[in-house]
Amino acid sequence: MIKIFYGDDRVRAKVEIIKFLNTKDYEIIEGADLTPADLPSIFLSNSLFASTRAILIRDFTTNKPAYEKLPEYLNTPHQIAILDAKIDKRSAIYKTLKGQIEFQEFTLPKNPNLNLVFDIYRTAKRDGVKAVKMLEKIQSEEDPIMFCGLLISQALKDFNQKQGTKEKRVLRELSRLDLDLKSTSLQPWLLVQSFLLRLSSL
Repeated sequence: MIKIFYGDDRVRAKVEIIKFLNTKDYEIIEGADLTPADLPSIFLSNSLFASTRAILIRDFTTNKPAYEKLPEYLNTPHQIAILDAKIDKRSAIYKTLKGQIEFQEFTLPKNPNLNLVFDIYRTAKRDGVKAVKMLEKIQSEEDPIMFCGLLISQALKDFNQKQGTKEKRVLRELSRLDLDLKSTSLQPWLLVQSFLLRLSSL
């Protein structure tokens, strides 16, 4: 049996994958590395120790030549979970598979402060003190590591638009901030505030 799990909430998806595979001891295969010629040995071959296998294939749908062969292996005797970040529901392969295997989506809850987080970042680029005051109003509702992740996503957009020295420095500082947040016992919001105060002078 094959089932496709997708979405940005990989933690919840993996819990359901373990239930579906009925074991924590499953094979992991990187779907992006597969060729169509690899598929028979994955979907049809038995292992030396068991007639059925539990397999997780990650990021398979991004590998179009191999993924498009999936309908040929729907009669697999194995339990196979496919985990991807997103699914193109307009594609012909999705339309072919939809009625034959189950797709299950896992999405992270939308952050109501998302636009405000980006406003804080934009404000900090010119006025760190004002940005810190804006942050203080919402920080009780936010997770500092997730907040840092959103700052990184915005900084990456800036870098893609203009790959200048300042944009590189901001990304370096954000990577340090991310590491510090994950490894220090200091007050995490103080670290974030310190970054916002420095941002305009980077």
